[in-house]
Amino acid sequence: MSNLVPSLAPNAAISQRFDMARQVIREAGTLANDYFREIGKLTVKSKGSHDLVSEADVNTEKLIREKFAMHFPDDAFFGEESGLTDLNHASGTWVIDPIDGTQPFLSGMPNWCVSIAFVWSGVLQFGLIYNPPHDELFTGGKGFPAYVNDVPIRPSTGTDFSAGLVSIGFSPRSPHSFLFDSLTKLLAGNGMFYRSGSGALSLVYVGAGRLLGHVEPHMHSWDCLGAIAIIEAAGGKVNAYLVGDALLKGNRVIAGAPGVFDQLCSLLERGEG
Repeated sequence: MSNLVPSLAPNAAISQRFDMARQVIREAGTLANDYFREIGKLTVKSKGSHDLVSEADVNTEKLIREKFAMHFPDDAFFGEESGLTDLNHASGTWVIDPIDGTQPFLSGMPNWCVSIAFVWSGVLQFGLIYNPPHDELFTGGKGFPAYVNDVPIRPSTGTDFSAGLVSIGFSPRSPHSFLFDSLTKLLAGNGMFYRSGSGALSLVYVGAGRLLGHVEPHMHSWDCLGAIAIIEAAGGKVNAYLVGDALLKGNRVIAGAPGVFDQLCSLLERGEG
C-alpha cells in the first residue's frame, strides 16, 4: 500500500487497469490543457453557486469514459459531469473528475487537475492525479508506491500546526460556522491556512509533504478518492471515507501527516451545523 510499508502486489486485473489509467490520464490532461490555453473561447455554464462547467470538463470526461469503456466494458463509471452507469453487475468502478478546480482553470490559474480513482468490490485500489500545467503526475494505491513523476513521495514529518500549511476546503454545501471555527482553531494552534480551489490537488499535496493536511466537511467521491489512495500509499492518514453511501453522496475528509492527524480532526469537531 505504501512506498514505506511493505504490501501485497496487486493482482493482474488491477495492475492492467492501473497501467491503462496512467496512459488515459495523460491523454485527458493534454486535452484539458489545450482548452486551458484558450480559455477565452470556452462556453461556460453554471451548475450552482461557485459551481461551473465548460465543454473542457464535459469533453475531457467523455474521452476518459470512452477509453475505459473500450478496454474494460464491464466496469462501472462515475463521473462528475456524466453521472453513474449501472453498478449492479460491476465489480470495478472508475471514479472521475475531469477537471477538479474548474474555477481556477477558468480564471487562468494553474491549480487544477484531472483525477482518476478505481474502486474494486467496494475497496479503493488506486488513484492518479495529474496537473498538466506543471506536468506533475501523482500515483499510488494498494500495492502501488506513491510517486510524483516516478519520484517517491511521503507526508510531512511535522508534529504540530506550526510545521507547515493546512488546507481548509469549503463549498456552498458547508455551513459558514465550520469555516470560522476551523480557522480560529488553526490560528490558535500557531498554524496557517491554505486554499487553492482544487480539493484533489490540495489533498495530493498532503501525500507529497507539501501541506500538513486537508480538512473539509463534505467532499464528493470524484473530488477526493484519487488523492486519498495516494495519501494512504505514501504513509499519510485519512479518515474512513468509503462508508455507507459515501461513494454516491460524499463524506467528510480529514487527511494529513500522521503527526498532526489528531489535531486536524479537532478542526471538524463542531461547527458543521
